[in-house]
Amino acid sequence: MRKIGLIGGMSWVSTRTYYEDINQLVQARTSKTASAPLLIESLDFTNLIRLSTPEQWAYAAEVLTDSARRLEQAGATALLIGANSMHKVYDKVAEAVSVPVLHIADAVGAKMKDAGVSNATLIGTRNVVMESFYRKRLVAHGVSLLPPVVEEVEAMDKIIYDELMLGKASRSAERTFKTMLTNMGQRGAKGAVLACTELDMVIDVDANVLPIFDGTRIHAQAAVDWILG
Repeated sequence: MRKIGLIGGMSWVSTRTYYEDINQLVQARTSKTASAPLLIESLDFTNLIRLSTPEQWAYAAEVLTDSARRLEQAGATALLIGANSMHKVYDKVAEAVSVPVLHIADAVGAKMKDAGVSNATLIGTRNVVMESFYRKRLVAHGVSLLPPVVEEVEAMDKIIYDELMLGKASRSAERTFKTMLTNMGQRGAKGAVLACTELDMVIDVDANVLPIFDGTRIHAQAAVDWILG
C-alpha cells in the first residue's frame, strides 16, 4: 500500500471522519486487520477560520504549503486537504510539492458523472457556495449547479461554524437542512453535494429526499484508490 498524507485539523471533527473512513475502506478492500499507511498533520484552526481578506488567504496558503512539504518529506506519495474551504489555496499547495494533491471537488465531480447526476445543489460554507473555486471544478465535470439562495447560505454557514465545527449536532440543524434539501429539490436539483466535511453529522447521507454526494466520504474513497494503487 502507498502512504498518503492528510492536512487536517480544519476542523478536528472532519479529520477524525477522514481517519475512520479511510481505514474502514482499506479494511473492506483488503483484510480486517489492515490499517491505512497514513500521515496526518493536524493544523491549529484558530488562525485559519472565517478568512476573508487577501492577506488572510495568503497566510493560509503559506501554512498549508509548509504542511504539504513536511508531509511529502515524511514519505507521503500523495496528499489530501481535509477541508473544502481550504481548496481555495489548492493551486498554491499543489505547486509546492512534487506529489499529487487529490482535489475533493474533482473526486465528487467524477462520482456524479458516473452516477449520471448533472444538476445539483451545493451545500457548504459561504465561501465554498458563493465563490467559484469549488463550483468551477464541478462544472468541469459536466455538473450544473443551482444558483445559491442568500438566506439559505447564511443559515448553512452559521450552523457549520457555530455548531458542526465544534462537534455539535442538533435536531434543529437536522430539520433546517432537511427543509432546505426539500426546497432545493423543488427548485430542480437532482442531487446535493455536501461541500463541507462535517455535514454528515446532521444530514443522512444514505437516506434523504435527494441523492447525496458526501465530499468527505468520496474524498476518502479517492484516497483509498491511491493507497491501493
